[in-house]
Amino acid sequence: MSSAATAKEPVAVVGIGQTQHVAARRDVSLAGLVREAARRALEDAELGWADIDAVVLGKAPDFFEGVMMPELYLADALGAVGKPMLRVHTAGSVGGSTALVAANLIAARVHRTVLTLAFEKQSESNAMWGLSLPIPFQQPLLAGAGGFFAPHVRAYIRRSGAPATTGSLVAYKDRRNALKNPYAHLHEHDLTLEQVRSSPMLWDPIRYSETCPSSDGACAMVLTDRTGAARAPHPPAWVHGGAMRSEPTLFAGKDFVSPQAGKDCAADVYRQAGITDPRRQIDAVEMYVPFSWYEPMWLENLGFAEEGEGWRLTESGVTALDGDLPVNPSGGVLSTNPIGASGMLRFAEAALQVRGRAGAHQVEGARRALGHAYGGGAQFFSMWLVGADAPAT
Repeated sequence: MSSAATAKEPVAVVGIGQTQHVAARRDVSLAGLVREAARRALEDAELGWADIDAVVLGKAPDFFEGVMMPELYLADALGAVGKPMLRVHTAGSVGGSTALVAANLIAARVHRTVLTLAFEKQSESNAMWGLSLPIPFQQPLLAGAGGFFAPHVRAYIRRSGAPATTGSLVAYKDRRNALKNPYAHLHEHDLTLEQVRSSPMLWDPIRYSETCPSSDGACAMVLTDRTGAARAPHPPAWVHGGAMRSEPTLFAGKDFVSPQAGKDCAADVYRQAGITDPRRQIDAVEMYVPFSWYEPMWLENLGFAEEGEGWRLTESGVTALDGDLPVNPSGGVLSTNPIGASGMLRFAEAALQVRGRAGAHQVEGARRALGHAYGGGAQFFSMWLVGADAPAT
């Protein structure tokens, strides 16, 4: 068999759509919510439902909304009747994992054009208490994810010597970025840095304004092959690398501050994309930061900073929208968090950047961008690197 026959098919993002994200989308049903995002992605790609060969969707645990296997009754809304449909679930990283499953179907030439979508309607449940169930023989979550992750943040502060102001700087930056994103949930026009720093302490050292909101919303993308990309009405984003990694929630020697699965996932993506110096070769990062302190932590985990040095990038303004490594120009998870879709939003926003279609939060000259998601007890990771140029064959 020739090498051409065994090579992966290049994958392009030609359509991106997302809903308006708010605390409660009472104007639409769950089916209406997902169709809104899917329709916008199709319109961006100038394609119709008949052009889609398969649908890949993902969301967080079903008990978040209390509807088991919602993908079955959502098939009609997503034009999936009579077509292959796959459901993906990897906790909070599921939006990213879902996009990667769709991309792999095209890379393997199983399908030519795939609609991928992730969603959550948190207003129809209570995710905090849904995440507070007692689990035998495991660390309790202590009133939501914040109670689980706060000790890891404290460990990072002890390990790195980061000043107490770092978390507030991240939150203030991302909320200001969100003002430039019309789809973002939180638009806090009058927010000041001092208000962030003086907001109530929820889980020491995580303050109220340093946490993500609870959002209703969905995100969709149309992925296609080289032939489909050639017909696209707008410049595509090309997938240069993508990977998933996981590790147990608890095991002897686990590093909660910088999980090995995250390091391995990033290394695989960089290898595929030919990245040897991520700090210099990547123009923008859409990083999964549900609690502000995770920006410096993930900067180190993903290889943008040496261990213990991530907070210095934040403090010096490197990660600001006008810095030389903008992180979460869209406002990130700290401004919009429909849990099942939050990871796909990171992937989609990275693709918008390299397509030059991010609007007011566009990073000037962005050619390569990283989308990053994590989930569970910092145990599931999914990432992709997209570029404005087609990958070398």
